[in-house]
Amino acid sequence: MPIERDTVMIVCTGNTCRSPMAEALLKAAFNKKAGGLEKFKVISCGLSTTSGSPASTNSVKAMERIGLDIKAHKSRPLSQSDIERAAIIFCMTDSHLAGLEKRFQDLPEHVLLFRDLLPNGESREISDPFGGNYREYEECRDSMVEAVPSILDFLRQNFLT
Repeated sequence: MPIERDTVMIVCTGNTCRSPMAEALLKAAFNKKAGGLEKFKVISCGLSTTSGSPASTNSVKAMERIGLDIKAHKSRPLSQSDIERAAIIFCMTDSHLAGLEKRFQDLPEHVLLFRDLLPNGESREISDPFGGNYREYEECRDSMVEAVPSILDFLRQNFLT
């Protein structure tokens, strides 16, 4: 029996900065404006990480600033079983997309960058703020916040019809 693809997967490198922030943003959006999207689990993983590392201090601060708590986050490496549960995967950079295609089988139909659904001309990649100053984390967070409405629209159009 095939596994149900019931997960919105968010992937970055270390799963301590970008993907935990994106996970929290999508979960908050689903809770606020679900409209059927609550059927999805939202999880984040890293392509090059170990299990159990906390979200970076500046990621936690950047999310607290907008009322979201990611202090309990623990990193987890992406596995083939995660891929098999994913209805859609959002990555942060083109190199993450390439890494997925190289290392994993049975990718879902939709594998996109988190900002792919914004109007043309917008920057698609979300650079890694790791090791940067707090302002870089805020800019990273804000670039994700900007993408959330288009992601919600895409999910509704492609998975709830």
